[in-house]
Amino acid sequence: MVRVAAAQLETGQDVAANLAACLRVIDSAAAQGAEVIVLPEFCNHLSWYEDRAHARRLACRHGDPFLSAVSERAARHRAYVKIGVTLARRDGRTTGASLLYGPDGTLLGEADKQTLMGAENDHLDPGTTVGPVIATEIGRLGMYACMEGVISEITRGLVLRGAQVLLNSLNSFAVDEASLHIPVRAAENKVWVVAANKVGPLVPADTLGSVSAGLGVPPEWLHGAGESQIVAPDGAIVARAPRTGEAVVVADIDMALADDKLRPDGTDILAARRPALYGPIAAEPRGRRASAGAERLVVSAVRPGDEPGTAADLIRQAAEGGAELVVLPELCGVTAADAARAVRGTAAHVVLTEIRDGAHEGLLVSGEGVVGRQRALHASARHAGRVTSLGDGLEIFELPWGRLAVVVGDDAVYPETFRLAALADADVVAVPFTPSEPWELEYGLLERAAENRLNVVAAGHDGPAGLAGAILAAPRDFTLWTAWEGPFSGRISHPLVTPVKNGDRVVRADVYPAQAVNRHVSRLTDLVDGRPWRLVDALVTGH
Repeated sequence: MVRVAAAQLETGQDVAANLAACLRVIDSAAAQGAEVIVLPEFCNHLSWYEDRAHARRLACRHGDPFLSAVSERAARHRAYVKIGVTLARRDGRTTGASLLYGPDGTLLGEADKQTLMGAENDHLDPGTTVGPVIATEIGRLGMYACMEGVISEITRGLVLRGAQVLLNSLNSFAVDEASLHIPVRAAENKVWVVAANKVGPLVPADTLGSVSAGLGVPPEWLHGAGESQIVAPDGAIVARAPRTGEAVVVADIDMALADDKLRPDGTDILAARRPALYGPIAAEPRGRRASAGAERLVVSAVRPGDEPGTAADLIRQAAEGGAELVVLPELCGVTAADAARAVRGTAAHVVLTEIRDGAHEGLLVSGEGVVGRQRALHASARHAGRVTSLGDGLEIFELPWGRLAVVVGDDAVYPETFRLAALADADVVAVPFTPSEPWELEYGLLERAAENRLNVVAAGHDGPAGLAGAILAAPRDFTLWTAWEGPFSGRISHPLVTPVKNGDRVVRADVYPAQAVNRHVSRLTDLVDGRPWRLVDALVTGH
């Protein structure tokens, strides 16, 4: 077992005070026996600068008093210390750097932030190389920072290169960091995550009013969101700090748990990946080309009962209630002919699945019959012996209200699948599946919608934690620095959720296809085109 710590603290414009806070929390974590200590992002100075020259003047340099003091503390406590700072590099770049110091004070590794958030693009330069996976006596460690965890590629790449523990330093006022983006990176990769966020104001006190007005965010929300946490490979949060106030949380973790990549049915989530299909993720961004879909779409998740004839009745009920897209659980016993008869004379399409000729296929059905097919892309041990053929790509179906992708069964647990849908300009994704792990509905599908700005309609058989699916709508209120219709909730990249519970038969909700066009979470930060496409070799080669 290894004891790890996540420390949250407040930083301002006084560098000496910031250093004192860093050393204070390192000492506190060490006093609790921590062998790995993670600090937030931008610990050296508030991330607020007049211009690029100002940012460079205030950035750390290797061997300067600030970093030397952190190195000395690591050596004093015989601990691994990960800290985020701005760093003036010798090649003229100024970066947001994650630095890991070892138990003897040596700098073991550094990683420049690859995906910058909003105004960070004005003052800093993005990383040009992937961050290292650092082999230590206690395990293999990978580092990332804040916005890099709001998309999936960077953490996925670290895990594919062998990381067992991901160390995340944040500088965020978004409450959905703690509730969604941090834990999902542990669960989807089956690794440990240790994440440290800021508390206190994230902008100078004398600018709170003007920044609040410009962002449309109340001043009280412009504070670090805290809730620093330690997350297990199954997505369980084993330690979490409060929303406010300096704090250190610790937990004892078993590194070996991060080496088990098997789902309950025995599928290895890394071995079952299809790197040959993921090429578009490594392609140069081209922007969305498809026109926007409908402003509003009524959808339904329909879960037939065991009684004869109920399936057709429920599908018909959903269609006559205005649903233009009806999604059923995978392999639920409903045939394409049954579905077609149920929606004949309506505008509805039904998505269901069948196994035919050794392939697990998603079917898109109208009143006229099958109008589209999508083969499952990833092998699943659940269907071993029955499914012998996989699809060779993700299809997009043009419908009157927009562009639909169908994600079949266990394809839903792979973030790459939904990224392909977004890169193909999908507006809505239908997911006929069977949930088998709690994280799939607690975090997984929510993150797929959030990180890609996709609307998701997922219908499954009864699952763990009482959930069988979800309808996830891309909210109209999204981009920072733009006017919002409603009050700011603290969430920045999070879908609107309508749960589908075990026992539900028909769940109806609205989704918003047109909102898939807007992928800018902040000025200069695009969730899809802002992916580090040049640095995803691990995703498309498999190692």
